[in-house]
Amino acid sequence: MRTLISTAFVSLDGVVEAPGGEPGYRNSGWTFKEVEFLPEAYEIKGREQEEAGALMMGRVSYEAFSPVWPGMEEFARYKVMPKYVVSTTLAEDDLVDDWGDITILRSMDDVAALKETDGDPIIVHGSADLNHSLSDAGLIDRYHLLVFPLLLGAGKRLFSDTSKDTQKLKLVEHEVYPNGLQKNVFDVVR
Repeated sequence: MRTLISTAFVSLDGVVEAPGGEPGYRNSGWTFKEVEFLPEAYEIKGREQEEAGALMMGRVSYEAFSPVWPGMEEFARYKVMPKYVVSTTLAEDDLVDDWGDITILRSMDDVAALKETDGDPIIVHGSADLNHSLSDAGLIDRYHLLVFPLLLGAGKRLFSDTSKDTQKLKLVEHEVYPNGLQKNVFDVVR
């Protein structure tokens, strides 16, 4: 069985929207505009690429990443690994042809079936709505969170507001950096 890891840049109040400067959000680019860059705080991002066997995202994140990430040296390993886009609306004709093997999954059942296969972890980038669905379906096994010392107010949140039973997490790795950034790695306790 494969491990499904959700990785996110998140504000202290839970916002994950437009961390890299995506248009349409009033605080767009908050990860690099508001907090001093310290390379050591991002070590986990390189480790994720080395440990992951596949990349997963929702349609909106796919449409944001697919024109840019295939040509970026920082994401070279992601280019060659299988990618999965969870979407009920994306068509095969909408997929880019310069980013390796891309499969569209249509449901949480498809994601659950993928998790049952053998292989290295599947890493989920961005994709707030997908994270909500995966969490609500009990499919996320681990969270890699870089928590920024910012309160952004309104915006897409990492966690859904669905009424459900308490989900316990176990902190398995953490570090605090001089710029106030916190790395928190949590395993979901089942």
